[in-house]
Amino acid sequence: MQHNLLKHHEVGVFALGGLGEVGKNMYCVEYQDELIIIDAGVMFPDEALLGIDYVIPDYTYLIENKDKIKALVITHGHEDHIGGIPWLLRHVKIPKIYANGLAVGLIKNKMLEHKGIDYNMLEFFENDILQFGKLSVGFFRTNHSIPDSFGVVVRTPLGNIVHTGDFKFDFTPTGPDADYAKMARLGQTGTLLLMSDSTNAELDVFTKSEAAVSESIKDIFSQIEGRVIVATFASNVHRVQQIVEASIATKRKVAVFGRSMERTIEVGQSLGYIRAPHGTFVGGRALRHFNAEEITILCTGSQGEPFAALSRIANGSHRDIKIVPGDTVIFSSSPIPGNQTSVSRIINQLFRRGANVITHSPLSDTHTSGHGGNEELKLMLKLLKPTYFLPVHGEYRMLKIHAQTGIACGVKPENTFIFDNGFVLAISKDGARFAGKIPAGNVFIDGKGIGDVGSVVLRDRRSLSQDGLLSTIITLDKDKHTIIGKPLIVSRGFVTMRENAALTKEISDRVLALVESDLKASKSLNIVQLKRAIIKTMNDYIYSKTERSPMILPVIRTV
Repeated sequence: MQHNLLKHHEVGVFALGGLGEVGKNMYCVEYQDELIIIDAGVMFPDEALLGIDYVIPDYTYLIENKDKIKALVITHGHEDHIGGIPWLLRHVKIPKIYANGLAVGLIKNKMLEHKGIDYNMLEFFENDILQFGKLSVGFFRTNHSIPDSFGVVVRTPLGNIVHTGDFKFDFTPTGPDADYAKMARLGQTGTLLLMSDSTNAELDVFTKSEAAVSESIKDIFSQIEGRVIVATFASNVHRVQQIVEASIATKRKVAVFGRSMERTIEVGQSLGYIRAPHGTFVGGRALRHFNAEEITILCTGSQGEPFAALSRIANGSHRDIKIVPGDTVIFSSSPIPGNQTSVSRIINQLFRRGANVITHSPLSDTHTSGHGGNEELKLMLKLLKPTYFLPVHGEYRMLKIHAQTGIACGVKPENTFIFDNGFVLAISKDGARFAGKIPAGNVFIDGKGIGDVGSVVLRDRRSLSQDGLLSTIITLDKDKHTIIGKPLIVSRGFVTMRENAALTKEISDRVLALVESDLKASKSLNIVQLKRAIIKTMNDYIYSKTERSPMILPVIRTV
C-alpha cells in the first residue's frame, strides 16, 4: 500500500466510493501483494454538476498498485455497482471480472458501447470458492430489487471479511430465497469484519415483500381505464416483471421505449427473468391497432432525465407517443435528491396535456424497497456476529445510525468504524486501527471524455449559467503595431446588444483606448499580457455598471 500504510501482517480494507454517499460503490480488501475489488459503480450527478453525465471514483491508488489486483467481483447488476467498469478498464488492467447471471448480461451489453476495451469476464456460481493465493472469495445469495444479488466473503489469513452487497430480507421473494443458512454458518465460524448496506438505516421497518408489491400493482392496473404509461429504472428487473405481469392480468399489450429499457428486457428475457406470453410486447407503431385500455407503455425517465422517453412524451416531442386525455402516467420511483425540480416540471407538463399522474403508490419506492430497513440490518448483524463493523453504502447520517444499530446488536463501540472514502482500516491479530488515507476523490465524466472536467471547468460552467459570456474581438496589424477598426463586442447570455447599445459602445471604446495605449507603450506585442489587461478592465467596468460578472473572453487576431 502507498506510503506503507499497512504492516506486513495486516489486512487493509477501504472504499474508493460508497461512503458518505449513495452511489459509485467500490470497496477493496488488500493483504500483502493481493488486492480484491468489490464492485465498480458510478454516481449520477446532482443539478450543481452542469453537463456532467456520471461521477466515478478516483482510480489513482489502483493504477499505482495494479500489479496487486487479482479480481473485480460484482455483487449485482445495478449501475451504482457496475457502471464504472468501462472507465476502470481504460486505466487499470483487471485480470478477471467475476459476476453472476443478469449482471453478466448487463455488463456485456454495457461493454458493447465501449469498443476496443479488452476484458476477461467469468461467471461465478453461489457455491464457488475463488482461490487467488492467500486470499479467496466466496458468495451467499441475497434478495434485492434485481435478480442475482450476492453477498461476498473475502477469506483472509486473519478471518472472513463479509460484504453484504445491497440486500433486504424478503421471505416471499419473486426469485430464489436468500441463503439464510449460509449467513448463519458464517456467523458461527466468526466474521472478522462486516461491511453492510446502510441505505435504509433510518427506516425503523421491515421492508415490504415483493409478493405484496406485485398484488398492489395489479390492483392499480385493474382500476385504470385508459392507457397506462409507467416510468421506471431500466435496471429494476423485478419491478419491470411485475409491471408486465399486471399488464397480462389486465389484458394489456406492452410497448417499451428507451434504449436502456429495451436492453434490459432483451437481457432479462434471454435469462428468463422477464417472462411473458408471445405477443405481449409490441412495437410503438403497432399501438394504433389497440384500444387505450389494452395498452401499457413502459419507459425510462422516472428521474426527469431530459433526453429520456418520458421527458419527450411530456414535452410533446416523442415520435410515437402523444399524451391524450385519459392516459395515466405512473412514476415508479421517488425523485433522487437533486432531481425534484426536473421531475416536477415533467409532472406539470403531463397534467397540462391531460394525463392523470400517480406519484405515490406501491411502485413509487423502487430504490429504497430493495434495501433492508433497520430491523433487517439488525437481523444481518445477529446472523453474521462480526468482531469489527464498517457500515457502507450510505450518506453520513445513514452510516452513523447503522453504526449505532451495530453497537446495540453487540458490536463493541471501539470496533465500529464510520469512515470516509479513502480511509484505510488495518486489521491484525492485535486489533483494528485507522491506518491513514489514500486518494479517493470524484472524477467527472462528460460524454465520452474522462477526467477532463475538473473543478475549474465546473466553475466556468456555473459562471456562464449565472452571468453569461462577453467576448471582444480585436484585429491587430502586427507590422504597423496598430489596431484595425474598432473592437467587436459579442454577448451570449449577458445582455441583448440591441437594447444595450450605449453600454456596448462604451465597452468597445474603453477596450479600444486600452489597446491603443498598450501598443504605444510597448515595443513588442505581448498577446497574453494584453488579454489579461482587457479582462481586468472589462470586469471592473461591467461590474460597476451592472453588478454582474460575465465570463470575459478576449479574442485577438493578427494580420
